[in-house]
Amino acid sequence: MKRLSIKIIGVLMIAIFLLQGSVIFAANSEENKLKNQQNEINKDKKEAEEDLKEVQAQKSETVKQVEEISTQISDYQSQIDELDGKISEMNTKIEEAEKKLKEAEEDYSKQEDLLNKRLVATYEAGETSYLDFLLSSDSITDLISNYFLVTEVATSDTELLEKIQKQKEQIEEAKKTLEDSKKELATSKASKQSISTQLQTAKKEKNQQVAKLSQDEKQIQEQIDELRSASSQIEKEIKAAQARYAAQIAALNNKNNGNSSSGSNNSSGGGSYNGGGKGILQRPVSSGPITATMYYSNGSYHGALDYGVPEGTPVYSAADGVVITTANLTYSYGTHVVIQHAGGLQSWYAHGTSGSICVSPGQTVSRGQMIMKSGNTGKSFGAHLHFEVRVAPYNYNSCRVDPRNYF
Repeated sequence: MKRLSIKIIGVLMIAIFLLQGSVIFAANSEENKLKNQQNEINKDKKEAEEDLKEVQAQKSETVKQVEEISTQISDYQSQIDELDGKISEMNTKIEEAEKKLKEAEEDYSKQEDLLNKRLVATYEAGETSYLDFLLSSDSITDLISNYFLVTEVATSDTELLEKIQKQKEQIEEAKKTLEDSKKELATSKASKQSISTQLQTAKKEKNQQVAKLSQDEKQIQEQIDELRSASSQIEKEIKAAQARYAAQIAALNNKNNGNSSSGSNNSSGGGSYNGGGKGILQRPVSSGPITATMYYSNGSYHGALDYGVPEGTPVYSAADGVVITTANLTYSYGTHVVIQHAGGLQSWYAHGTSGSICVSPGQTVSRGQMIMKSGNTGKSFGAHLHFEVRVAPYNYNSCRVDPRNYF
């Protein structure tokens, strides 16, 4: 009986050990399975992240290509504008040369006719010479008088011959200038045609690249294109305005040289605010976060700061300056103000509320003086202030700088 009990206990213990081993084996098996699943998930996640990076890289590369082509298009357009100016100048030069040539030929014809008449008169006079004329004098007074007349006639003949010779030379020079101008005009027209062909090719290539962009990227690109196009026209207006307001700008520079701290506030024009800071410029709005910096989120070059402020927020001059231009456009920059500051800086304030501008071109404004109200005009996707800072020569492609470097 005792042996039977021992056997039963032994069998039970073996069963317990076997059961425990099965449980441990099952647990280890499940743990390994979970680990394998986790590894697979991590592997898939890593592959997905790599795919995402590749997509983002391709996206950035497409945007980059669009920007490069856009810059190339702007360069081509600038060259064409320069050639148009040159062609216009050449046409004016040719018209003046043709007019000058015609006048010279007419005058030459008159002088030549006069000379021919003098020669005919001399021939018809026969053998009579200046000496015979002098010897026919009745008195010394008559002799002196006749000598004076002979001298005047001889001088007149000499001057007439010299004038005719000079006119011949002027006519030849005018003809040469005219021919040179026509050759230069032909060269300029050929260059324009060549660049125009390159421009059309670049535009076609750009359209192909833009087609690859996402909808958001296309909207941003449209905004960039409109700003670029409008900027070109505004830049021409600014050049003319800088000449008109040269005296005010010079006075501003002299004031700045005499007093480096230009922190005065002038409340004229609808309010003022002190944006603080020790830099050359202060914030153009008293509140609101920066929602876009020098680059958009997709990598495109923005070239400005965007302040997320509600429509109707007061906008202030970032420093003392002279208002160069203002406008209420329905496209691109919309309602905007451009101010020239001392030291060659320019500030641009865009997308304001239509009709809210409270300064005028040629007006001198102070740091912190209100100039307009923010809005959503032009190529804008929501109320904000677009704030640019430019340095000479103030073009869109290469002269926009980060405003934060001057705060």
